Formats: sequence, C-alpha cells, structure tokens
Amino acid sequence: MALGAGLPAVKRRSLPRASVVIMVAAGLVLAGACGEGGAGSDDSPSIGVLLPGGGASRFGQFDRPLIEKKLKQLCPDCPTTVAATPDPAVQRQQLDAMITRGVDVLIIAAVAPQLLRPSVEAAHRAGIPVVAYDRLAEGPISGYVTFDGDTVGKLQGEALLKAMGAKARGGQIVMMNGATIDPNAGWFKRGALSVLKGKVKIGKSYDTVGWRPENAFVNMTGAISALGAGNIDGVLAANDSLAGAVISALRATEVRPLPPVTGQDADLAAVRRIVRGDQYMTVYKPFKPAADAAAEMAIALGRGKTVESIATGTVDSPTTKDIPAVLLPAISVTVSNIKDTVVKDGMYTIDQICTPKLRSACDKAGLTR
Repeated sequence: MALGAGLPAVKRRSLPRASVVIMVAAGLVLAGACGEGGAGSDDSPSIGVLLPGGGASRFGQFDRPLIEKKLKQLCPDCPTTVAATPDPAVQRQQLDAMITRGVDVLIIAAVAPQLLRPSVEAAHRAGIPVVAYDRLAEGPISGYVTFDGDTVGKLQGEALLKAMGAKARGGQIVMMNGATIDPNAGWFKRGALSVLKGKVKIGKSYDTVGWRPENAFVNMTGAISALGAGNIDGVLAANDSLAGAVISALRATEVRPLPPVTGQDADLAAVRRIVRGDQYMTVYKPFKPAADAAAEMAIALGRGKTVESIATGTVDSPTTKDIPAVLLPAISVTVSNIKDTVVKDGMYTIDQICTPKLRSACDKAGLTR
C-alpha cells in the first residue's frame, strides 16, 4: 500500500430516530446533531459516517444515500450523522468531533488513513468500534468493506491490452495512478502492473496528488510533451475523474486518434464518454452490496455483536491483523455491456446516458434499440 504499507493480506474464509445529516465544509468542525447528545440506546445506537467526498462525487451520489437507506431499514430509530470532505485535516476534525459527541459506532471512508490513525485509536479508547469503508483505515478497525483492489487493477490492465490490439506487445503507455495517501491507489496500481509488466513499455507513470483531475491534466500534458503525441498507445487512468482529465489533455494537444483510456467508478460522464468512443472502459463497482454490508456491520457492532456472520474473510492492515472483511467483486464495462450492467442494475437509465448529442452513438451501441 501507499505510505509504506503493504498490499492487504487477504485471507478468504467462510464465516458462519430520523437521520440528521451534516455536511461539513473545509475548515469547519462538525457541530452537534441529532438533538440532545450523540448517544443512542443499546438497540438504537448512534452512528457517525465520514466520507471523502459529497455532492457530485461518487460518495455523494451513491454511497451516502445507499448507506443511509440501509441504516434506516435496519434501525429506523438510530440517530445518524454524516460528514463529507476531501480534506484529510478536516476529516480528522470531523472524526474527533464525533468522538466527543459520543457516537456509538463509526463508518469511515478515510481520505488519508495514516493521518486519521490517531483519531481511530482515540475512538477505540472511547469504546467506539470503527468500520472502514472502501479504504482500509489504519488503527484498531473492527470491520472492513471494500472491492478487491487487485481485481480492479487487473481488469483495467487486461482491458487496456485488449483495446491496444497489436500494440499490446511493446507499445507505450502512460499510467495515471491515484493519490499515494489512499491505500487503494497502490492496490489498483499493483494489480494493473501484474498484467502490464513485460508486455508494454510504461513511458510515464504519475501518482496524482489528491486524485485531482487538474493535476492529472497537467501530468498528461507533460507526458505528451515528453513522449510525443504519436507515441502514446494507451493510458491506464485509475478512475473516471482522472480519465476525463487525461482525455481533455489529449484533445487539447490534438492527439488523434485518441488512444484507449481506462477508468473506474462508472461515473455517468464516463459512461457517456465510452458511448462516444473517447474512453474505452470503466470499472463498475456495484455500490449497494458494499453500502449494505457496511451498514450491517455498523448496526451489529453498535449493538455489541460481532461481525463474523457478515464478513467473508479477513485482511491485515499495517497496524491490525485479521480484520473481518467483505471483499466484493468488480465488473469491467465497455460499450458492449453498458445495458447489461449499469442500466440493468438501475444505476442509470438509457435517457440519462443517451443525451440528444449521443443519440446516434447510442443507436450504434444498441442502447436505444
């Protein structure tokens, strides 16, 4: 993993109040919520949820509402507080505030696991169990829910080789990886390299600070300048936001035709780019099973129960061994299976994908027939 951590050691095994939402802007500390005090009853524990993004981000559009919905189904009277920020320092403030309020259990998708570790340890001392969501937080974690990052990287690498065709033997690519503070970024990267090494030349490889598209745009522009517009046969972009920035840089420097570009998260804009032919693929991670598992773990832990019956295996973090975990599969999406994946699962409708400008491309892809 990033920051000196190793790849999670995965051991698969068979293991037998109304919601109040607070969105904390950068620089602000979470205030009190859910009425007087933060604690719930033994049967209705109070839950704090911390996410690395809100609004138009994947976490704002999908994870948050799905987690909230499942928590309400499992425990209608459980007080729930949600905070979201991409700023690691602000997220630590949010977590410390939730500990001070005395929530009973936490679900955390960490922006920077290493920076958050002291606060996770403080939660443990306060008797507040933590469920790590999507990203493996450091410190004493009681449960972990994510998608298998090694598989995600392999899906991206395999798709890129397929799209490159004859150039998959000795062709030159650019790798636009995620942020080093996110342990998943290193996981994806290693999975991709396990497929790509020895088959293609990696002309440039970047770790994108903050997963920010503007940084990816600058990096890709630099790669084009250094390698030459006609010498890039493919781009391994770690997620769809980076893919969008990569494609913008390619277009801005008039690279034609566009080389195949990968992605991840099945953002609506990315699905549209795939239909248009600008992006080759994305990795679809069905968020509902992940959100459901995290909510189930949180309610169980909040009621003083174990999560062994929910977990499907264990993982090791840099600080904690044998964390009960749910590792979910991911799906490669190209223009040929959009209808059978993100549309079939209700993530998007055909009308959402097929804007008037894309109608002809959607017809060609069989989406509107």
